[in-house]
Amino acid sequence: WDCNFAIEHVYGHHKNVCLPEDPASAKRGENIYWFILKGIINEQISGWEIEKNRLRRKKISLFSMQNRMIIGYMRSLSVTVLIFMFGGVTGVLAFLSCSILAKVFLEVINYIEHYGLVRQRNKPVQKRHSWNSNHFFSSIYLYNVTRHSDHHSNTNLKFWELKPIDKGAPMLPYGYLMMLYLAFYAPFIYKRIMKKELANWDQNYANDYERNLIKS
Repeated sequence: WDCNFAIEHVYGHHKNVCLPEDPASAKRGENIYWFILKGIINEQISGWEIEKNRLRRKKISLFSMQNRMIIGYMRSLSVTVLIFMFGGVTGVLAFLSCSILAKVFLEVINYIEHYGLVRQRNKPVQKRHSWNSNHFFSSIYLYNVTRHSDHHSNTNLKFWELKPIDKGAPMLPYGYLMMLYLAFYAPFIYKRIMKKELANWDQNYANDYERNLIKS
């Protein structure tokens, strides 16, 4: 049921990363659980806004079958009905539980990918605007999302083509999996760790305009 992701991530997040309006960029000190709830809701809203603007330019009704959000919901409904036919209510509940759990942890990954980073509006996204990790297990387990700066710099690359980050981008002190679990289960420890990392980012990666944004 997360049909907005393919739309919002590509046409929303990649455009607005590290800006206040991006629902997938966490602010410094932001509550992780509020971020998850807010992200789930606002990413759906953003997906509808993107489709509304795209269809308006083509002079097509928002509620036509060319709306990719509607197509996504119909596919999700079809899968849910199919699971009900074979697995009954128990199967549907198991399916929805797995879906919710996956979505929650996807939002936790969003939380750590750009946590506390800012960017000047109308300026290109740089390597410094994503947190990275070259830890082997996290990279394998999370399909190289750990090489996040390369993902934003080279959006056409497949996940197995993303390159490890060696310089010019901030690195997490631990692997993505460790930071993910800390952010979700022990957010006070995560924030304590990231306070030091953000101070380093402010000093060694941010430009003057971004430093002023942080202070404001």
